Amino acid sequence: MTDMKFSDLGLAEPIRRALSARNHIIPTPIQARAIPELLAGRDMLGIAQTGTGKTAAFALPILHRLSGQSGNKRPRGPRALILAPTRELAIQIGEEFRAYGRHLKLRQTVIFGGVSQRPQVNALARGVDIVIATPGRLLDLMGQRRLGLQAVEFLVLDEADRMLDMGFVRDVRKIISALPKARQSLLFSATMPDDVARLSGEILADPVRIEVTPQATPIERIEQQVHHVNATRKGALLAGLLDDPALSRVIVFARTKHRANRVAKQLVNGGVAAEAIHGNKSQGARQRALKRFRDGEARVLVATDIAARGIDVDGVSHVVNFELPNEPESYVHRIGRTARAGAGGVAVSFCDPSEQDHLRGIERLIRRRLTVIGGEPAATTPDGLAEAAKPRGGPRHKRGRPRPTPANANAPRNRARRRKRAA
Repeated sequence: MTDMKFSDLGLAEPIRRALSARNHIIPTPIQARAIPELLAGRDMLGIAQTGTGKTAAFALPILHRLSGQSGNKRPRGPRALILAPTRELAIQIGEEFRAYGRHLKLRQTVIFGGVSQRPQVNALARGVDIVIATPGRLLDLMGQRRLGLQAVEFLVLDEADRMLDMGFVRDVRKIISALPKARQSLLFSATMPDDVARLSGEILADPVRIEVTPQATPIERIEQQVHHVNATRKGALLAGLLDDPALSRVIVFARTKHRANRVAKQLVNGGVAAEAIHGNKSQGARQRALKRFRDGEARVLVATDIAARGIDVDGVSHVVNFELPNEPESYVHRIGRTARAGAGGVAVSFCDPSEQDHLRGIERLIRRRLTVIGGEPAATTPDGLAEAAKPRGGPRHKRGRPRPTPANANAPRNRARRRKRAA
């Protein structure tokens, strides 16, 4: 596979021309393995995270097969349907299809909520070959009889684990029930929980399974650090880190929408240009926040895991995990936002005592220990309370010596009494 080139895969000449224009010569491992199977018509279960090149792995063979039957007559409805969990990911997939299919006479549209449906309805009325959609808006248009799926030959469920995490399982099943039985189906997921395994069993027929992890080199280029800190001190620690101008373009990850809003507000109040992006933001607000971040007008983007799916911004110097993710795989996804295109990067994680298990899971997954900055993790007392961590090679507490723990709080007084009695 290492010596394979895109020119060896039998793709149509217009697609090869588009690949050359983007300087894409050698396929990634998932592309080299998936494209021949998909060109042969196989269903596919792909276990792949961001950064593996999975979008091109399904876009290129779909474009190739559609190009062989394109013509002036528009289809009765879309022949390829790609479902994505978020608007940002749908837009990104649409951009990839457009770039690879630029020399083909194929029409496509991206469908998502939060904006007026009129341009999407108009595009469908003119006729499209490819639809990239989020489930909610797609069902709305189907209910309005603006869109039929009876001509779909290719179905892709991208990031199925996130799709189900966001509560789209019923919507996905409704959409699938409207599709022809005779079709080629693909499901991609970064993880394989039980509900995703069940869904794949329902929609895939004798699939080929391809499992690819992100290449090790980008991860190795990322300097990975952890600060053991109480939850109440995380905001101050983040503000202190941002005093360093080396943190020039930063993505901060929070677990919840509320936390993302709160962190962004605290940063703005402290004089740091920051934006928050999450599922409760309107599409317009999310696009404006992303634009400000890409253009350098916002130094910090605070995001939830789901909202960050599909965000691909060059030049991210640092990723900060304000809160550690519940799933270790999400950590790899998060930190992969830095160290792109051969550059280096830094990933900084804040770990409070309640997150120790998450940290251990991450270190088991990546098979390395994160570099501890400022002190070892706090010990746990028999009553479940965390003792203060002792500094290791870092600056002492600004108030002076660490406070004694409850176990030895009276030790100095007792020693003085013993000395007095001995005298």
